[in-house]
Amino acid sequence: MTKILITSGIFPPDIGGPASYAMTLGKNKPKDFSVTVISYSSKSRYPSDKDLNFNLIRVWNGWPIWVKHSFFGLKVLSHVRRADMVLSLNIWSAGFPTYIACKIFKKKFFVRVVGDYAWEVAVGKKKTSLLIDDFQKVKKSGWIRTLSNFQAKILKKADGVIVPSKYLATLVKGWGVSPEKIHVIYNGVDFNKSELTKEEARKKIGIPGNLIISSGRLVPWKGFKMLIKIMPKILEVNQFLRLIIIGDGPERKALESMVKNMGLDRKVYIVGKKSKEEMAVYFAAADMFVLNSGYEGFSHQILESMVAGVPVIASAVGGNKEVIEQGRNGFLVKYNDEFNLIEAIKGMHQSLEIRDEFAAEGRETAAKYSSEKMIKETFKLLNG
Repeated sequence: MTKILITSGIFPPDIGGPASYAMTLGKNKPKDFSVTVISYSSKSRYPSDKDLNFNLIRVWNGWPIWVKHSFFGLKVLSHVRRADMVLSLNIWSAGFPTYIACKIFKKKFFVRVVGDYAWEVAVGKKKTSLLIDDFQKVKKSGWIRTLSNFQAKILKKADGVIVPSKYLATLVKGWGVSPEKIHVIYNGVDFNKSELTKEEARKKIGIPGNLIISSGRLVPWKGFKMLIKIMPKILEVNQFLRLIIIGDGPERKALESMVKNMGLDRKVYIVGKKSKEEMAVYFAAADMFVLNSGYEGFSHQILESMVAGVPVIASAVGGNKEVIEQGRNGFLVKYNDEFNLIEAIKGMHQSLEIRDEFAAEGRETAAKYSSEKMIKETFKLLNG
């Protein structure tokens, strides 16, 4: 029996890529593997935890920062010694204590990378206005430089680095990580579409009209401000078009104020985080999905939209270009380009033929990114 330890910054019901990834690996582990997951969590325990077919240890996020990190580190130390190999789903909060524990007990250490943590911190602290690719080229200083150097050091020391796109493989290689250590394993889509009709779904969410859906963490590089900004012009195309933004994050209050100040109440809806089951209803209600993001390592939302049969418009950045073929299964547009976005939305709205074609091709595309394939490739790498 091969023993795998997975460490993560989040776990369901908290929403996010690492959370669903950890759950997927745990639930679908091969018979000859045992899995233990250690994760930070918004609660110390949930009733559903007892039904899991793997061992889950939650570390409560409500403790003071150094208390929770110390407790997490102690839990990792106690379980690393019994593991055959270890996979961390982030570089900092979970990755750092995991790296130390693996070094002490001489265990194989793998890391999954879905972005540049130093860049995200720099944007959040308003230390940079650059997008991720340009950020790689500039000289860094202070705490941002420390974080950047730290994540590169951790990845260089790891036995293997998993990335969900060729784009991210190139990014990580630019940090000085050996190409032989970098393994591209695409995200698998684990999403069930709703069986509701469009009208039934719109009635259930309580929003009528022709619906444009966008989702993601409410952070600057996701481009939600631009989607709100162009809504008056979108309404000139059709007064019944509505924008629904799904997600939460530090920009929520600013986005809500923008909607109010522009008089777009009942035209733009910011509805917060939604579970996969709830997302399925929103997709069933939607006419199109728009992802105006300045950075995407590899987008779950695009694949989930395609599974649901919702045509996609996305910015031509990062891993998006590995999924969308321009004019075949979606539209690619320039990030935050007002004209591009309006024309793409207008073109898709006015052509049922395009929407149907993109929906059909999108389903075929999503079928190539199965969870089964992702799980098989991941466990094969860990056991290699």
